[in-house]
Amino acid sequence: MYMLQQVIDRFKLNVLMIEDVPQSFSSSVYKIRLIDHRIVYIKIPFSKAKLELEYTVLKRLRHELPVPEILDYWEGNEDVTGALLLSAIKGVPIREQVDTTLAYDIGVNHAMLHSIVPNEQDDKSAVSNEYGQWFEFIRRQFYSFAEDVKEVIDSRVYEQSLKHFDRQLNVLPSPDGPSFIHMDFRPGNILVHENQVAGIIDFESVRIGATEMDFTKINRDIFMKFPGTRDAFQKGYESIRPLIDLEEVLPFYRFADAFNSIGWCKRRGIEKHQPFLQENLTYLNGLLNRHDS
Repeated sequence: MYMLQQVIDRFKLNVLMIEDVPQSFSSSVYKIRLIDHRIVYIKIPFSKAKLELEYTVLKRLRHELPVPEILDYWEGNEDVTGALLLSAIKGVPIREQVDTTLAYDIGVNHAMLHSIVPNEQDDKSAVSNEYGQWFEFIRRQFYSFAEDVKEVIDSRVYEQSLKHFDRQLNVLPSPDGPSFIHMDFRPGNILVHENQVAGIIDFESVRIGATEMDFTKINRDIFMKFPGTRDAFQKGYESIRPLIDLEEVLPFYRFADAFNSIGWCKRRGIEKHQPFLQENLTYLNGLLNRHDS
C-alpha cells in the first residue's frame, strides 16, 4: 500500500474508497472512488517498459477506439515503476455467455484496431514493430517459453511439441499486416454495456505485427465455448476489413498459445494458476496424440 499511497499523493487524489481489480497479470490495478464519487483507475505496471508502452498506445488510439482516457501520468521514482491515472468506462469485463449480437460487435471493434495503419512515428515509439521478421518473432517467443515448459511437461511431449512447431511454422501463409495487435484480446479485456462493446483495455503488450496472432484468445475463450459466435464475429469484422482464413492459421496459433501458456504458468506460479495450466496441458496432449495416431 506504500507504493499505491505514493501514487495517490502524486496525483493529488481525494480518495473515498479503494478496490483491487482482479485478473490483472502484468500490473497492479486499483479502482478508486473519489470524495466527489467519481470513479478513476490507477494502473501501476510491473516494469517501466510496460508503462511507457501503454501510455504510448492509449494516446495513439484514443480517437480510433473506445479506450480509457489518460487523466494523468507519472514516470515513477526509485520505489515505483510509474503509474497511469485512467478514466472509467461504463461497462464490465465479459464474464458470462457471449451471444451472436455481442460477438458481431466484438468483431467490429477488433477490425477497427487492425485497420489502424502504423506510421513512421509509430516505428520511433515504444511500440515494437515485429512485422518485418514475423516468423522469427513467433519462433523467439516460442523458444523463450520452451525453457520453462521443459520443466513442467513429459520429455516425450516436449520433443513432440518442438517438432510440431517447426513443421507447422513452415507451412503458414504470408502474414496479414502490418497492424496494431493487442496480444491479449480476451473477454477480461473487453468491457461491455447493454450487450455491446463499451471499451477495450490493457494495452501493455501491444505490437505491430500480423493479425492472425490476435484471434487466438477469443477463439479459445469465445468461439470454442459459444456456438455461432465465430460466424457472427466474422460478419462484424468483415464489415470493417477483410478477415484472413482462420481455418488456415488458428490450429497453429492455438497450439503455440497452449504451449506458451504452460510456460507462462511456470513463470507466474504453477499452484496459483493450476486450472489454467491443466486446461492447456489437456489441450496440448490431446492435439499431439491426434497427430500421432
